[in-house]
Amino acid sequence: MSRAYKTYEGGLLFVTLTVVGWIDVFIRREYCDCLVQNLQYCQEKKGLQLYAYCIMSSHVHFIAAAETGTLSDILRDFKSYTAKQILQLIQGNPQESRKDWLLYLLRHFARRNNYNIEFQFWQHHNHPIDLVSKEMVRQKVNYIHQNPVQAGIITEEQAFVYSSVNPLSPLKMLAL
Repeated sequence: MSRAYKTYEGGLLFVTLTVVGWIDVFIRREYCDCLVQNLQYCQEKKGLQLYAYCIMSSHVHFIAAAETGTLSDILRDFKSYTAKQILQLIQGNPQESRKDWLLYLLRHFARRNNYNIEFQFWQHHNHPIDLVSKEMVRQKVNYIHQNPVQAGIITEEQAFVYSSVNPLSPLKMLAL
């Protein structure tokens, strides 16, 4: 892995986690809620410090840091656990009309990678961007909050349920 994509202790980073093939998984509330619950667990038990986030249909953006250690360790555990849980939700959801298609694609991407046994949910890279100035932080927060607006999902950024700009956001944010 390139040094440019590694996190380091004490770093404030912009991170994007992307589903393989940019598959639109997070269009169902139960999958988003699973993601939120796991982020809350990481905040409470693993020292994840969240400053901004947005859950889009195929990816998640956030600005984060680790209370101790590196953000990479937290992300590794979060991605592994979340992938297993969401796969179980997909497999066990009788209302999931795309179940066969989703599982087919997640198997397809796993075949390309020796690290996965049956399924691959997340792309392996996170491409963290080190936020070294207030201007960079401001730009990335704006990008995160405007992402659903630019995608045409909503017209007002505060209306998006799974975003830190929403006053009713299920996740608690730290002040920047």
